[in-house]
Amino acid sequence: MCGISGIYNFDRERIANEKIIVQMTNKIQHRGPDDSACYVDGHVGLGFVRLSIIDLSHGMQPFFSPDKSIVLTCNGEIFNYRELRQKMEAKGYSFKTNCDIEVIVYLYMEYGTDFLNMINGQFAFCLYDKRNEILLMARDHFGICPLFYAKLEDALVYGSEIKSVLEHPDVTRRIDHKGLDQIFTFPANIAPITFFDDVKSLEPGHYAILKNNKLETKEYWNLDYPTKDYDYGQKSEEYYIENLNDLLLKSVNYRLNADVPVGFYLSGGLDSSMIGGMMRHLDKTKEFNSFSICFPNTENKDINEQRFQRLLSEKVKSKHNEVPFRWDDFENKLRNVIYYSESPLKETYNICSIALSERAKSEKIKVVLSGEGADELFGGYAGYKFDGRREGNIGYKDLEHLREDEVRKKLWGNPDFIYEKNENEFRETKQALYSSLLNNSYKDFDCLREPAIDHSRIKDRHHFHQRSYVDFKLRLGGHLIADHGDRMTLANNVEGRYPFLDVDLINFAKTIPPSLMVKDMQEKYILKKVAQKYVPSEIINREKFGFVAPGSPHLLKTNSEWVNELLSYDRIKRQGYFNPDTVERLKKMYSRDGFILNPPYDLDLLIIVLTFNMFIDVFDVPNAS
Repeated sequence: MCGISGIYNFDRERIANEKIIVQMTNKIQHRGPDDSACYVDGHVGLGFVRLSIIDLSHGMQPFFSPDKSIVLTCNGEIFNYRELRQKMEAKGYSFKTNCDIEVIVYLYMEYGTDFLNMINGQFAFCLYDKRNEILLMARDHFGICPLFYAKLEDALVYGSEIKSVLEHPDVTRRIDHKGLDQIFTFPANIAPITFFDDVKSLEPGHYAILKNNKLETKEYWNLDYPTKDYDYGQKSEEYYIENLNDLLLKSVNYRLNADVPVGFYLSGGLDSSMIGGMMRHLDKTKEFNSFSICFPNTENKDINEQRFQRLLSEKVKSKHNEVPFRWDDFENKLRNVIYYSESPLKETYNICSIALSERAKSEKIKVVLSGEGADELFGGYAGYKFDGRREGNIGYKDLEHLREDEVRKKLWGNPDFIYEKNENEFRETKQALYSSLLNNSYKDFDCLREPAIDHSRIKDRHHFHQRSYVDFKLRLGGHLIADHGDRMTLANNVEGRYPFLDVDLINFAKTIPPSLMVKDMQEKYILKKVAQKYVPSEIINREKFGFVAPGSPHLLKTNSEWVNELLSYDRIKRQGYFNPDTVERLKKMYSRDGFILNPPYDLDLLIIVLTFNMFIDVFDVPNAS
């Protein structure tokens, strides 16, 4: 992948400032260290940095239409570009390169924005149509590739990362309090919200058109599960196994296409093991690199998965790279992660993620395949197993339950849908944690007062599909393939690809009966059936294990100067975001002997406070006002 940035001045007589565009582009040099470009045409300027993966010699951007009236910069990959290219060549279009991105120009010329539904890929692009004076921005179906923008009084500014947008002198660094409230409430910020008031995130599956200085965003794709009364027919279990197997193989094969070495992340769980097994099945001539985080010291023995990682590596004959987790220089590692994440953290595992991409870079691997998406699509979390038992067993509700129902109805459109916790009760915890200054305007940014999703997408759906949709939108799109995925891989010039996030695969997965997703309290039942051909039974049948990295209780017990300073009473009070007395009480509680947090069920409040304060330092954020 690459990085893009740009400026569109609303006054057509005002020339786009090349110096500012270069500064914006330089901020995301890590996304594309191989080459860079700055294109300025009057009031419009586009910046680009390249990570060379396909057609190394001729894939530099921008791409142009033959008459130069269309200009394109794109971050990402179009996996079905060969099929699309043949289609466009049959219509008379001529290509100048073998780069996958070039096809977008001709698809737009032929189909307009309708071409977005023809693409299978991960992408975020900006296309300037000079003849029609249109700026088109679009983001892939799932949000793998990021795209941020700020609509100012006299210009639109955009970039692949927030830090790029912040380089524009008119973009402020004022905190969006709703973004802060969301990080305590949900797995991540929900697009278009970010942590900065001026900066918005283009939503996955959306495009934005700037015309006549007016910006309009539109949805072109969404995960649309069938309603409860959908007739799945009489298809056999074997039918679903065969088709799922074929589509997964096709997806992995798509994502192996590169003119540079490709590797894979290996956690030791089912999903990453399947990908490694399929890579070996598709190409037995290559020794792929696998990368695993491990916890070799005795203190972390309960979260060490080396045995399963090595088992899969031996089966697929990969060149295995074990990256040990170490506490040394933890402060600088954490600051580095926050800089690239562009967000405070709810847990510290991103330190492990960035260590994996650092090792991949050292091994000269530019592309890694990873297993994100399988849990959300095939029911890999505990909630999927217990929703069925809970459905229909509502019983008597007291006043507190009725208040919670009101919140759930507002968030999800369904008072009986329970996502992670009692949100109304947790609202009191948040207000106790916020400063009096923030509480004075709490109603203005309380994220429980508006929908978290499009209610129509889970209305009249099976409880499995309801949870899958919410996980897909909140946990996957906002966190796992965002700050945890894209930002951590590209921090070290490595592109992450996700075979489970393939539009053809997902369109088929929607048609699989929920009874084959979770069966007899076994999560990911149908996926495990497919895995039997590629993965050792010890991995398939092992109990699901979630990555857990050490949190704030451990940090407090180290009594490190930097931890104490970030959580000091005076600092908390001076910054004005949190209540220093509440933070002091949490510090005492978390420091007690025997105190344990059990993620993901217990929220580490202090790690959010600590990393938010570090975030303030890293991005030079002003105190609350």
